[in-house]
Amino acid sequence: MSALLHELISQSAESTPNAEALVYQKQALPYSSLAQLLDRAAGGFLRLGLGRQDRVAVYLDKRPETVVSMFAATAAGGAFVPVNPLLKPEQVGHILRDCNARILVTSPERLQLLREELPTCHDLRAIVITASSQPLPRTACPCIGWDELLSGPDAAPPRTIDSDMAAILYTSGSTGKPKGVVLSHRNMVAGAKSVASYLENRASDRILTVLPFSFDYGLSQLTTAFCRGACAVLLNYLMPRDVLVAAERERISGLAAVPPLWIQLAQLDWPERITSQLRYITNSGGAMPGAVVMSLRAKLPKTKIFLMYGLTEAFRSTYLPPEELDRRPDSIGKAIPNAEVMVVRADGSPAAPGEAGELVHRGALVAMGYWNDPEKTAERFRPAPCLLPGIPLPEIAVWSGDTVRMDDEGFLYFIARKDDMIKTSGYRVSPTEIEEVIYSTGVVGEAVALGIPHPTLGQAIVLLATPCANQTLDEEFLLAECKRRLPAFMVPAVIKTMDSLPRNPNGKIDRKKLAGEFANPFIQDTLP
Repeated sequence: MSALLHELISQSAESTPNAEALVYQKQALPYSSLAQLLDRAAGGFLRLGLGRQDRVAVYLDKRPETVVSMFAATAAGGAFVPVNPLLKPEQVGHILRDCNARILVTSPERLQLLREELPTCHDLRAIVITASSQPLPRTACPCIGWDELLSGPDAAPPRTIDSDMAAILYTSGSTGKPKGVVLSHRNMVAGAKSVASYLENRASDRILTVLPFSFDYGLSQLTTAFCRGACAVLLNYLMPRDVLVAAERERISGLAAVPPLWIQLAQLDWPERITSQLRYITNSGGAMPGAVVMSLRAKLPKTKIFLMYGLTEAFRSTYLPPEELDRRPDSIGKAIPNAEVMVVRADGSPAAPGEAGELVHRGALVAMGYWNDPEKTAERFRPAPCLLPGIPLPEIAVWSGDTVRMDDEGFLYFIARKDDMIKTSGYRVSPTEIEEVIYSTGVVGEAVALGIPHPTLGQAIVLLATPCANQTLDEEFLLAECKRRLPAFMVPAVIKTMDSLPRNPNGKIDRKKLAGEFANPFIQDTLP
């Protein structure tokens, strides 16, 4: 069994060399060819001077070179840093400087965007350009083409073990600049095996990758596919309908997305061919509104729906088995295989059934910490609670900061992220509970409940919503529904129609940006 991340590919290449590993723009790449490219790219990184645990930053959209570069970095004894292609040059520059990237793999167009940032990236030693046919630009450090990277003599990589660093994934930066979560080979291989086991992934699966690889949930689509020798279909989509076109054309059996995309997909007509071949869909990155789940179930009667909860610091934490969806549609399920999830009080003692507490995750998926940030690491990665005393080296768990509760049967229910909780009139209010009421009306495309500073309430609740396609939104109707179904302290003070809601680079609704915009004193003056 594979212990190192890149061995997921090499072992599938040995057992099923002709099986499709990747599909990109209708062109298939078998496992044998992918493994060969990986070995050649690893040799190229070593010839460029990549040292033990050095970082290779990959700033590309989804394409074979992206996959090869990431896994080749670990095969060369280094670690990869996938950079979201939607980030602006200043954000990319921050990541390159923060992780001390030694090698950058990018395209000529993206390199041009970084021209003002690269001079400040003093640790960068080489740049690899994917389009080898174009003239190489002049840069402060050596610049080579993709073909040159793949040519040349082999070089022996340093010995790597499963506790070594394999990747740094940068969070979306809800507060301050993004911080890098350090993942080991053990973290990523254990995560791939765990997720693949409960999704029952198999070699015949064809998994559509629509999420960015810089997002742990997006990267998981690759690792679970390679873990089972399945095929990952790479897609850079512009419109939600592009996802359905690709799913039908490529005979997709597994599809993962985040709530904003599922909301859009649920409003489309799904071709019958998709519904007959799509074995499962998954959701993470936020709560899936109940109305959206119902719509998808009606459109996909043969498809299993897995609702999941995860955080970058532990890759994936819980899932709800599809057979439990009718009984507990608002649950995030139980711990995934090879993980323990606890609910604890502020003093670290276990919360009682039904009592709200912080979600704490222990096990093989707990990350190594935050890159170059011991203070933040000490805040989030702390000794696991409720274990036997006297252990000389206490096990480190990740304390999520998320508030959940557990029922008598051990099923977990998400209440709110610590930073998203609204504190109004002395009450703590979950924005998710308000949003669920709004979604259930069936007239809203997307909705966000925010807490805005207020002189007497502490925070006033502001609801922002977009209408369904080709419709207008009746704000008075929404307010009436809230008054009918929510206690007075949870009823929004203001309901505002928006044309669209901003996204962060991972495709989630950017709550922090919206909260900042609506904290403007002029807007606050309009609150009751």
